[in-house]
Amino acid sequence: MEYILIFIAAVFVNNIVLSQFLGICPFLGVSRKVETAGGMSAAVTFVLTIATIVTFIVQKYVLDAFGLGFMQTITFILIIASLVQMLEIILKKVSPALYQALGVYLPLITTNCCVLGVAIMVIQKDYNLLQAVVYAISTAIGFSLALTIFAGIREQLSVTHVPEGMKGTPIALITAGLLAMAFMGFSGIV
Repeated sequence: MEYILIFIAAVFVNNIVLSQFLGICPFLGVSRKVETAGGMSAAVTFVLTIATIVTFIVQKYVLDAFGLGFMQTITFILIIASLVQMLEIILKKVSPALYQALGVYLPLITTNCCVLGVAIMVIQKDYNLLQAVVYAISTAIGFSLALTIFAGIREQLSVTHVPEGMKGTPIALITAGLLAMAFMGFSGIV
């Protein structure tokens, strides 16, 4: 039951983008088409899960063990950047098709603050490894859900009449605000 609550809270109630405002750059930048949103969502899900596992292990067995907790942020940043680079190299050699499918999204994930945010939140919430993995996957699903819905709305807005002064960023920000308000409707569930 605890894992179901973590899932519901991460996907709907405390959505990483719409409630905690982490990952806004890819949310606004990669959300013009549903297809690109899907690619970014898959890449974020994969990297977020692996990064959370690795940072959790490093925090518990290296930083905490040697009293180096003050180096958490810089260590996590280096781990995430290294993981993305290693993943890019491995995918290029092992699965060129998957590498081509993820394309530009892998380097973009290095600067996605929701990956670092989730890694730090897992430690702050004092989750065990299984809870951390469930939280990471759930957060990635919540990110993907918000990104895909937003991309679908933006695609629809591109074919409808929008006043000249509202085209582009203004209507995107208003839409993101309305979407965040819609997700606030889930706030009493967990």
